[in-house]
Amino acid sequence: MAWQRKLLRVDLTAGTCRAEPLNMEWALKYIGQRGLATKYLCEEIDPKVDALSPGNKMIMATGPLTGTMAATGGRYSVITKSPFTGAIACSNSGGFIGAEMKAAGWDMVIFEGKSPKPVYLLLENDNAQLLSAEGLWGKSVWETDDIIHTTHQDPLLRVACVGRSAEEGCLYAGVVNDKHRAAGRSGVGTVMASKNLKAVAIRGTLGVGGVRDFKAFMNAAAVGKKVLKDNAVTGIGLPTMGTQVLMNVINEVGAMPTRNMREVQFEGAAKISAEAMHEPRESDGKPNLVTNAACFGCTIACGRISTIDPQHYTISNKPEYRGASGGLEYEAAWALGCDTGVDDLDALTYANFLCNEDGFDPISFGSTVAAAMELFDIGAITTKDTGGIEMRFGSAEALTKAAELVATGVGFGKDLGLGSKRLTAKYGHPDLSMTVKGQEFPAYDPRGIQGMGLTYATSNRGACHLRSYTVSSEIMGVPVKTDPLSTEGKPELVKAFQDATAAVDSTGLCVFTTFAWTLADIAPQVDAACEGGWTPETMLEAGERIWNLERQFNLDAGLTAADDTLPKRLLKDAAKTGPAKGQVNRLHEMLPQYYEIRGWTADGRPTADTLKRLDV
Repeated sequence: MAWQRKLLRVDLTAGTCRAEPLNMEWALKYIGQRGLATKYLCEEIDPKVDALSPGNKMIMATGPLTGTMAATGGRYSVITKSPFTGAIACSNSGGFIGAEMKAAGWDMVIFEGKSPKPVYLLLENDNAQLLSAEGLWGKSVWETDDIIHTTHQDPLLRVACVGRSAEEGCLYAGVVNDKHRAAGRSGVGTVMASKNLKAVAIRGTLGVGGVRDFKAFMNAAAVGKKVLKDNAVTGIGLPTMGTQVLMNVINEVGAMPTRNMREVQFEGAAKISAEAMHEPRESDGKPNLVTNAACFGCTIACGRISTIDPQHYTISNKPEYRGASGGLEYEAAWALGCDTGVDDLDALTYANFLCNEDGFDPISFGSTVAAAMELFDIGAITTKDTGGIEMRFGSAEALTKAAELVATGVGFGKDLGLGSKRLTAKYGHPDLSMTVKGQEFPAYDPRGIQGMGLTYATSNRGACHLRSYTVSSEIMGVPVKTDPLSTEGKPELVKAFQDATAAVDSTGLCVFTTFAWTLADIAPQVDAACEGGWTPETMLEAGERIWNLERQFNLDAGLTAADDTLPKRLLKDAAKTGPAKGQVNRLHEMLPQYYEIRGWTADGRPTADTLKRLDV
């Protein structure tokens, strides 16, 4: 059993830490990580709880394959109720801290209550302590990580923490681990800071044992690694170009959300693409990209490590930003670049550094800046509102200044930290918020990729591409090619992706493996590692169970079928250029059928028969 069969419960109000046995009956139904932690959350909190009150809980959870020899087995998730959306939040991260938690002997840590003063958790195998973080409060992620390492003098200590943005109430703050990997979406870091929990530092030396059939597991893992190596996406494309390989591809198919989704193609895309990151600069002859990087146990290594042009205006007097750090992924490059109309690669890299340094989601941040730029463009806000910033589309200076303000919660940064839904409502134009359930869109315009419209509208955590990445099928032809401009078959496609992804997210593996793997590749690894008789079919059923449990939480929290929709712009304003010219998203053609095949009522509620069949 690759589960450690143990969780740590941290009562921040009382200042206590105690071990509990993992509920193995639940583990056999919900696998681990996203699924199992969601089950715990649903059992332990009122879905209507104020997300920033002590009554909310925050769970850091691993999967059964986290910390094992399975390729990409380094994932963990942060699960809580989101202050950003009011819905369930599950934000996934890589790096090394997930594997460290497992090696310390724990499957998950449940944080409850609120500490009277700032603290951090130090977890060294079985020894758990809450230590004062009063000297860390007000520090950035990078500073906090360095101070904790210096204090404990252990270079192998792994740290996850929140930055100043979370402390200042930015509603889309994340939890950053290993300095530039993040559980970045839905405001999970805001919840962590609301509990006066600054950081979690873990050192594990026990390893991950108990694999059910070690020989079968090692064989299945080796077979899986070969499939990843031989696949064009996971073996060549992602290692070489990272997720940024998509920039020019998505732009060419006319699905690149541009200038707050007014347009579907960005004329400056090539200047901020993966190819541009490889080009030597004029100033020092070096490219933006220094190297690729891998998380624990990863054979793909899609991560980017970058530097900023030393002569760029953002760092000319800031030597602390001249080193190499986490570079642009596709979603960040899109949100900071295409969506704001900015084609300055170094400005985007600087803004991305700040997102990592102070722990806020670059997708929501960039999209919120784009909404502010549109508000400025139509005269709904002026420099009096922005503190003197000319919030114009295409202004690198406006983008980078906005990032500095959100990082510290100063001035107009407070407004931007609300996210675009609250920002646009405050200034009288709520239709300019490109969100679902209050969370901003990722980098795929659903007028050009119809399935993504249904994906966004029905996502349990608000607009999200990772809950059902139909781009894989509609654009890349994986596992089968479907027409991106057609709605035919998309309800079935979205459901299949949602259920499979929920299962993968619960194993401890990275969803990027599914560019090459299907559940037929993953199930043998889970089955060899864990009891339960796991097959592709039982894993898919577990994924469906998880999806319906999340849906039920949201319904109980007060969300309804009315929240399964898209902004009017995407339903009414046709794409102006590219292959999707003249197209809107035809959600109305897909949503009723989606509810039907889900076994839900016409108003989007799981029927009694569906809940009984899935034993939810």
